[in-house]
Amino acid sequence: MSSRSKSSRRALSRFVPLIVVVAVVAGGLWFWLQRNAAGAEDAWRTTPVERGDIRVVISATGTLSATSTVVVGSQVSGQITEVLVDFNDTVEKGQVLARIDPATYQAQIEQGSAQVESARASLAQAQATLRNAQLDYDRKAALSGQQLVARSDVDLARAALDQARAQANSAQAQIVQQTASTQTSRINMERTVIRSPVDGTILTRSIEPGQTVAASLQAPELFTIAEDLRKMRIELAVDEADIGQVQVGQPVTFTADAFDDRRFQGQVEQVRLAATTTNNVVTYPVVVAVDNADGTLLPGLTVNAEIEVSNREDVLKIANAALRYRPVDAAGIAAAPRPEGGAPRGGGLADDLAAAAAAMSLTPQQQAAFDAALATMRERQVQGPGAAAAGGQRGNAGGPPPGMMVMGGGGRDPSVQAQIRQRMMDRFQQTFADFTATLDANQRAQWNRTLAATIGATRVTVYRLVDGRREAVPVRLGASDGSTTEVSGGLSEGDLIVTGERAAAR
Repeated sequence: MSSRSKSSRRALSRFVPLIVVVAVVAGGLWFWLQRNAAGAEDAWRTTPVERGDIRVVISATGTLSATSTVVVGSQVSGQITEVLVDFNDTVEKGQVLARIDPATYQAQIEQGSAQVESARASLAQAQATLRNAQLDYDRKAALSGQQLVARSDVDLARAALDQARAQANSAQAQIVQQTASTQTSRINMERTVIRSPVDGTILTRSIEPGQTVAASLQAPELFTIAEDLRKMRIELAVDEADIGQVQVGQPVTFTADAFDDRRFQGQVEQVRLAATTTNNVVTYPVVVAVDNADGTLLPGLTVNAEIEVSNREDVLKIANAALRYRPVDAAGIAAAPRPEGGAPRGGGLADDLAAAAAAMSLTPQQQAAFDAALATMRERQVQGPGAAAAGGQRGNAGGPPPGMMVMGGGGRDPSVQAQIRQRMMDRFQQTFADFTATLDANQRAQWNRTLAATIGATRVTVYRLVDGRREAVPVRLGASDGSTTEVSGGLSEGDLIVTGERAAAR
């Protein structure tokens, strides 16, 4: 029994070195593989695909003012005898604000009244003369029929009658003229009492008692009244590069130096077309409506505003550096991106349109029409370059899908891109014509907006790192806040996207 044990131990001792060698080789191989994998990972600079919010804003400055501001002036000249209101006073419509000395206009009224009485007396005299001329003419005309008066005397009597009648009409006109002149003096005297035309608050007062007001070609400004300070507005100067993104109804947040610890809210009310050019910089005025129910905000404050043009919540986003990366070939030239895997050209468009249709609450009939049009679209995509001719891609089988705008060195001329988009729009409208015919007016407008936004969207290729190798992934870009951009397509949260290549260690 002991001899057998010794034999077994001797046999086992012969295999121990072999086992050790195998273990060492296996460990070395595993270490080499891990090192190569780590080296492959370390060869790239990457950024992860994240999920979060993207808020896109346009910054601008402006000045707060009342929604309606009325400048009260004087239509008559004279010396100010009373000023009955002061800065910040609340006034009502018709309330007396100031008075101008009415003595001059009172004298003009008395003078005009006297002239009216004089004109009336002249009229009475002219009427008496007219009656006498009428009797004289009637008498001579009767005698002329009996051949007792010369014909020339009758003619003279008729001329005297016409003259008396004209003098009576002139006296009547003088009464009307003097009456109107007197009425003008009365109106001017009423205007010596300056009244508020609206309910509001006195913002400025430009007069003092004893001051002389001279109203000639332009009415002097006496008061400025804000009609309602509970509703205010901001006039922002927005750069021409950003004005295309501004639309009525967009929310606005702003701050004022006087209240640096608060942020106020507003809403775009109007985008005006009256552009202003200053030092070769073109800006457009954008009016923002502001609720000032608590009376905190004051007219004239300078504000720093942010117009929210897009607020995307819980979306996939990547750093903008990933959009600028392009592979470099052996010659050191940035290579044009090529989608891998032989995916149907323009498949991203079809997926986007399908997602948009799913959000439109279609009826079964509408859904069937959409599915048929979408199937036709996918069939044309599968046919290859020939079917993509309408998208401007004929003969470019290895290029990006129709509608893709390659960032970096692969971008096309903007006019060419516009032509491509228009051809694609025409083609898709033809493909989905039967589906569009089943939609009501609101659905059709929503579909046209979706189609335009989908075709006009920027599409690029990014490079995902998988097992140490990069692979091209076409994506559609959305909102961007300047550092990150919304993406949709074949990416998932946590994917590593290549942003650059590390220099090889020496």
